[in-house]
Amino acid sequence: MNYIVAAIGDWNKKLFNEHSKNFNGEWFFCDNPDSLNDLLNKVQARYIFFPHWRWIVAENILEDNECVCFHMTDVPYGRGGSPLQNLIIRGHKTTVLTALRMDEGVDTGSVYFKMPFSLNGTAESIYQRAAELSWDMMSQIVSNEQSPVAQVGEVVEFKRRKPEQSQIPSSLAAEQIYDYIRMLDAPGYPNSFIEKSGYIFEFTGAAFDTGELTANVRIRVKD
Repeated sequence: MNYIVAAIGDWNKKLFNEHSKNFNGEWFFCDNPDSLNDLLNKVQARYIFFPHWRWIVAENILEDNECVCFHMTDVPYGRGGSPLQNLIIRGHKTTVLTALRMDEGVDTGSVYFKMPFSLNGTAESIYQRAAELSWDMMSQIVSNEQSPVAQVGEVVEFKRRKPEQSQIPSSLAAEQIYDYIRMLDAPGYPNSFIEKSGYIFEFTGAAFDTGELTANVRIRVKD
């Protein structure tokens, strides 16, 4: 039996190398749409897993394969883009990681199962924990060959955030600023920032303790 894992990020490749050797079957990794298409021309996959993917998957791939993604909300609540940031900015401290059968809609597919998940830490550490948990969920899906069931409940859709939304609003309390900084603190994401007097102040490495906020700041001249 063949399985494909399609994911971006060095941590996902590392996890693939660590975990796939412990599973039955042949496992293949790709990190962009071209390499996925190349693999599908050579391999008939039982499942294609998408732990962390930023591209739209072609309709013919969804129709011809059982594709599974992992979404960081309790769907149908939180369908759509930037789930981590949208959860944190709404004050959520915990969520679930949902294994979904992918279809042509945005996070509308049937659910294999959900697992509790904490939103503590920086965006980078949260994504890394989600990637780890995804492998536990992949193991269960492969072992149990379970059938997904349709989503139930009120639909709440999230919108993908834009880079300009990383500017920290002036009305936030210290703990809210901490959340704003940490939810964007990951490689490849536009860090939170403040614009003042022709300069951009970008923040990472935030910590919050007994009402006091500290963070690293990078200062550059506004373009």
